[in-house]
Amino acid sequence: MDAESLRVLEHLTEVEEAAEDVLTTKQQIVDLDLKRNRNREALNALKTEMSNTENVKVCFGNIFIRFPNVKTREMIQRDQEQLDKEINDLRTGLRAKVNHLNEIQGKPELRGYNLSPLSSDELKSVNRLLKR
Repeated sequence: MDAESLRVLEHLTEVEEAAEDVLTTKQQIVDLDLKRNRNREALNALKTEMSNTENVKVCFGNIFIRFPNVKTREMIQRDQEQLDKEINDLRTGLRAKVNHLNEIQGKPELRGYNLSPLSSDELKSVNRLLKR
């Protein structure tokens, strides 16, 4: 193979690896979001259907263990917080990966893709200003 063919092959390999990295990150976000939804369902069931029971059966791996309702709720809420953090970290990293992929493909950077939502404090401040 000549030098030009090798350069094209290396470029295509780099693009393919970057695209695979983007797709893998997207799939991780989807998987974590499914787990977060299942946790949300479990929390809702603990609050409504099982609010009067002291102990509930919790599945750890392939065994069920009786666990206090309050402790189970706290454990799931901590898991929810951890999942939220992981998903936000993956989404932040995904932006950089997509920008890198566009860069090596020679495409312009996506506009508006780096936007982030207002925090609750910022939103409260905006609402206060609009009410004046």
